Formats: sequence, structure tokens, C-alpha cells
Amino acid sequence: QFGEGNGLIGHHYFFLQGMTKAYGSTGVAFLAFFLFQFAFADTASTVTSGAMVGRTGFKGDILYSTMVSGFIYPIFGHWVWGPGGWLGNTMGWFHGWTSGTVFRDFAGSTVVHTVGGFIALAGCIALGPRIGRKFKRDGGGPTPPHDLNLGAIGGVILWFGWYGFNPGSTLSAMDWDGIGRVAANTTLAAAAAGLVAVFFVYPRSKKWDLGMSVNGFLGGLVAITCPCYWVSPTGAILIGAIAGIVVPLGVDFMEHRRWDDPIGAVAVHGFAGIWGTLSLGLFAAGKYGIPTPDGSDTSTVVKGLFYGGGTGQLRAQAIGSLTCVVVVTGVSLLVMYAIKSIRGSWSLRVSRDGELEGLDIHEHGTPAYHMEFGQGMTYTTPAGLSGGPKVPASQPSTPVESGV
Repeated sequence: QFGEGNGLIGHHYFFLQGMTKAYGSTGVAFLAFFLFQFAFADTASTVTSGAMVGRTGFKGDILYSTMVSGFIYPIFGHWVWGPGGWLGNTMGWFHGWTSGTVFRDFAGSTVVHTVGGFIALAGCIALGPRIGRKFKRDGGGPTPPHDLNLGAIGGVILWFGWYGFNPGSTLSAMDWDGIGRVAANTTLAAAAAGLVAVFFVYPRSKKWDLGMSVNGFLGGLVAITCPCYWVSPTGAILIGAIAGIVVPLGVDFMEHRRWDDPIGAVAVHGFAGIWGTLSLGLFAAGKYGIPTPDGSDTSTVVKGLFYGGGTGQLRAQAIGSLTCVVVVTGVSLLVMYAIKSIRGSWSLRVSRDGELEGLDIHEHGTPAYHMEFGQGMTYTTPAGLSGGPKVPASQPSTPVESGV
């Protein structure tokens, strides 16, 4: 991904061969940079697994995760962040249409999150819904989470982790102004998104939805990841606020299309990632240049439409997002359907019996929670379904993955 190469793929550092003391001109130790980017690749893969819980086999998960982190993410990442990558350096055939402006993604709204979100969408389409899942159009609705408190704690941990994700992407401790601005913008966008998401869905149930609050602020974090270095605090608040609307609408869209995404990963990462990428072309303040080991290089500043920069940056962002959606979704559908076609335990989806038994027990041999109430909890199947193995009373199971 980050090795010298052509506009499509890097040619160096395969399996860390030929690594140098520091990566490029960043001044960052090579292995430290590798570890930092390892986390980015891992994020793209785990976004996908969240949307596919409840029916994906462990071996199938290993297969598509290898394709994501080993091929799909590094190749697209090279297009944007790699030396000579066509999106981040020349825009290829679109150079004239964008007035020479190139695609920019500071910390990964597109490279990490839109990539992960649309691989997840491909997985949802290839897998189909979980057994017994009824959508709103069919008189049902989303399956309630098994432990919302745990989910909220996880969301807060992710928020904290974003302070490494975004400020760390300056790749230098010298640009103190940039690090502070990125951290502040990250906080403001997340807070605005979480608050707006809660108020946006309140009229539906007259309840303050904790789950939507968590997904809302995660969507705000995803959205600000691309423009966080180049926008003002006011811009960050507006970007986050709009992300707080994009996420619930994205969840509604997935529900309407009957695409089963138990945790809203496609809406949070895919749709909010697109919005965040486009927002740079609107809200870039025109004051900030490119981060370097010695601080910001302001010889070239990034300026959005609302700050007098015209539509060049917005067009470049739109081309980058569209390229990501089309290429990543197309390749991922081929990968997912290919793995699904495999017979036996290496297939993408587990057997019907395995899904009804619950993946914790079927795949890993133990329930997520050991609970005993009186005689214990007995196994039940969704209404209208039959079959599936019986689970001992001391090992409660549900028809869906106990990780939603």
C-alpha cells in the first residue's frame, strides 16, 4: 500500500521486505508506522464482521478478512495514500474535470470506513438475513440488542480510540496546532452527531434511544475523520450534526431494502463515510495546508465551496467516493459469493442447525453467558420455525449471535 509503485499498486515492502529506519519523509519509525496502519486495515475488516454476525461461520470470516486486509484495503489505500496513487496524486482521467485538485482523506473516512462499510454491505447481500428476521415492511423490525450497556461501553472505547486514529494521522508530534485542531474537531463532531441522532428519532417512539445515540456519535466520528485537519470547529459541528441524520436514515434504508445489518455498520461507516468525504469539499476552511514533520505546509491550502474554493475539491471528493463504492462493492460481492459457494465448514454462512444453535456454541463450544434461573433457560426457536438442535438448559442460546 505505502511502497513506491504505479498509480494502482505499490511494489515495495511486501511482508516488510526492504524496510527503512523511517517511513518516507514522515520521520516516523518504519515499524511504528506499520503498526499504526495495521490498525487501520484491521478496522476495515472488523467493520465488515459486525454487519454479518449471527450467520457467518468462523472459517468463512477468516477467508474474507484475509481478502479485505490483504488485498482490497491495501490496493484502494494505495490509490489515495500511497506514493503515486492515482486518486491522491493525479486524479488520472479526471484531472481536468477537478481543475487539478486531488482527492483528500486525512485519516480514513473513505479509505477505512467507506471501504469497510461497503464490504459489509456486500456481505449482507450475499448472506441474506438471519433466520426468523422480519423487516418493518413485513410487520417486524430490528432485533433488540442483547446487551445495550456493553454496546455503549464499546462505543465510548471507540470514541477514545479515535484520538489515536485522527490526531495520530498527522504522523508528527511537531504540528501541535494541527493535533489540537484535529482532536477538538473530532470531539465536537461526535458530540453533535450523537445529540442530533437522538432528537431525530425521538418522534418515532417518544423515547431517548441510547443505541441510536451510540451509532450517532460513531457516525460523527466516521464523518469527521476525512476533513478533521482542514475544517474549523464550526464546520466540525455542522458535519457531525448532519452525520447524526445520515445514520438513522441509513439504518432505515437498509431496513427498507431488507438487508440485514444487525448493528448498523453500513449506515455508520459506509453512508456517514461518504458524507464526511464530501463535506471536505464544502467546509474546508482554506487556512490549512498539508501536515509535515516540521508543521503544516501552507504552500497549498485546502478550500471548500462554502469558503470560496469553488467546486474543484467537492468534485474530487465525489469521484473518490464513487470510485470506492463501485470498485469495493463490486469486488467484495465477487469475493463473498465465491466464499459462499464453498461447500462445508469453509462456506461463508453456517448451516441452519448451527445458526439456530447459536454461533457461540456451534462455532466456539461455549455460550457467551452462563446463566441459571431456577431450572435454567430452555431453548426456543423463532415464531413459525422448527428444527435446530436442542441446547442443555444450563447453556442458554438465542437464534441470533449473542454479540449484536
